[in-house]
Amino acid sequence: MRIVNVAAAQMGPIQKADSREAVVKRMIALMDEAKSKGADLIVYPELALTTFFPRWYVEDRAEFDVWFEREMPNAATRPLFERAAQHGMAMNFGYAELTPDGHHFNTAVLTDKSGKIVGKYRKVHLPGHVEYDTKRSHQHLEKRYFEPGDLGFKVWRTLGGIIGMAICNDRRWPETYRVMGLQGVEMVLIGYNTPSVNAEKSEEGVEKRLFHNRLSVQAGAYQNATWVVAVAKAGIEDGHPLFGGSLIVDPNGEIVAEAKTEEDEVLVHPCDLDATTFGKTTIFDFARHRRIEHYGLITSQTGAVPPPET
Repeated sequence: MRIVNVAAAQMGPIQKADSREAVVKRMIALMDEAKSKGADLIVYPELALTTFFPRWYVEDRAEFDVWFEREMPNAATRPLFERAAQHGMAMNFGYAELTPDGHHFNTAVLTDKSGKIVGKYRKVHLPGHVEYDTKRSHQHLEKRYFEPGDLGFKVWRTLGGIIGMAICNDRRWPETYRVMGLQGVEMVLIGYNTPSVNAEKSEEGVEKRLFHNRLSVQAGAYQNATWVVAVAKAGIEDGHPLFGGSLIVDPNGEIVAEAKTEEDEVLVHPCDLDATTFGKTTIFDFARHRRIEHYGLITSQTGAVPPPET
């Protein structure tokens, strides 16, 4: 058995006025609780240091550079890295990244147990829109403030296994999991900030949205025989609700832990990485069963092209 005790550290809302330092104190409190429960790895949400700022429109995008981190760790986040090292706990969290050459990404990092960053991921599947949309109940402007990730879906050997990362909307796309599955991934870490209301379909209630959240994560786990840890930032941020539903899913696609609130909440579960072996050597033995000669459309086009009408 290769056990990794994973803490899914769901976070309640972060208001626009909350400082980085105040948020980091909350993250450290969650880490301390996770340590008391024996966690080896703690997973925080997407944009864990700030409110979900893409809900607001500004004409000059540079005004929103205040939400971005120019280095990691930095003065505000260094205490988080130091506490992780003290606890001997690996961690994963998301933040808005501004690179030295001026690029903006929705980013996540993974550290080892010494607090050293061993992996970085930049969100590939950006949802939403670029310009203000009067037809939406609220704005979702990730395409305005972020560029699509340029690092691909890498995996890293750490914690005695093979770990990958994704962010929020990536969890809805099967390609996300499959690319990592083809590298033997044994655990996928996903942070998300998902509105409780569909901006273009208001009648879709929160239960349907939670259903889709579970469906996406469970399918990705099962179809690639991997653990998936999906962690929310939830609750009402400056009047805008985000749903919770953080969950840990095993390689059979079964939910083994799920959050019950929309507040700061820690779920800890022992994840045996060897539990991925059965699926990877039977029904999802890719080497034996995949037929790539029939998959060309997946990488040759983006939009759907229906057959000609007869």
